[in-house]
Amino acid sequence: MNNFDQSLTEIYNKLRIHFYMQIFSKFEHREATLTTVEAFSMECIMALGEPTIAQFARMMSISAPNAAYRVSSLLQKGYVEKIQSTEDQREHHLRPTEKYLKYYNINNAYLKTIDERCKERFTPEDYKKLTELLTVINDELMPELNLDRFKKRN
Repeated sequence: MNNFDQSLTEIYNKLRIHFYMQIFSKFEHREATLTTVEAFSMECIMALGEPTIAQFARMMSISAPNAAYRVSSLLQKGYVEKIQSTEDQREHHLRPTEKYLKYYNINNAYLKTIDERCKERFTPEDYKKLTELLTVINDELMPELNLDRFKKRN
């Protein structure tokens, strides 16, 4: 593993570990209500930005009935709501609720901390270059994770 691979792996692991540490500390004072699979499902719903059940199923590579079952559980637990489409009244979009957003924003707060630390540590030119490089990685070097392809209709 070269230095870049190792650094990227360590950053990814640290972000996950920080998230898990925050989540587990919250569970000490209340019951954990999201299963692991439900948490993964919610992360995918968030990434898609209010998908339909069909779009969610396509992204997860699961059947529509399996996706509907997972969504039903998330609806019952209050982590997602169905919003009727204004374009097609037969279609519903999945929207994360405030209950889930509190859970999800734990990671966003840490990312903001890292951003502030980068601004303090790097020159404005280096910070700008780092931002450009991360944008290239996100936009160009991870084509298999282009979420727009999951949003297309059949």
